[in-house]
Amino acid sequence: MKRVKRLEIEVKSRACTLEEVEERLLAMGGAFVDEVIQKDTYFNHPCKNFETTDEAVRIRVSNDRSYLTYKGKKVDPESKTRDEIEILIEDSEKGKEILKSLGFIEVAIVAKTRRVYSLDEFSVCLDTVDKLGTFVEVEGYLGGNPELVHCEKLRDKALNLLNELHLTDCERRSYLELLLEQEE
Repeated sequence: MKRVKRLEIEVKSRACTLEEVEERLLAMGGAFVDEVIQKDTYFNHPCKNFETTDEAVRIRVSNDRSYLTYKGKKVDPESKTRDEIEILIEDSEKGKEILKSLGFIEVAIVAKTRRVYSLDEFSVCLDTVDKLGTFVEVEGYLGGNPELVHCEKLRDKALNLLNELHLTDCERRSYLELLLEQEE
């Protein structure tokens, strides 16, 4: 049986001030959804280097919920579009223990405050990331086994949304990549 994919279409830009972006977003019809505090603990595989394979495994604590997430390699050069598998877990600390018992190595922690808005088929996240600054992410998802044309169309709509928000400093690297580069 073929596994059904969930493809995350994501584009991101640095933002000088989130207040201006928030005003534009609301004027465009965006609706506030939630504010969350997220702490992502990233791990590296014991037998392959995720930095080289462009994959990621993390445990995210988002307010009072915890998730185990796998992200596959990025599929295009313009965005962070990638396969994503995520499950809710009961206890983040036990999840970390399991990964460490399997040989996974804790790499870094990315902490942020995220204000989430909904606009059309997208979640628009206004992020204040510890040690990195402020960013805006536009995220959408495609289920099943989507054709490339559908992925490109949704990606282009997300990029257009960034432009409409007057955000032009696009960033393809993940917060983890940015944090690790900063620490070098």
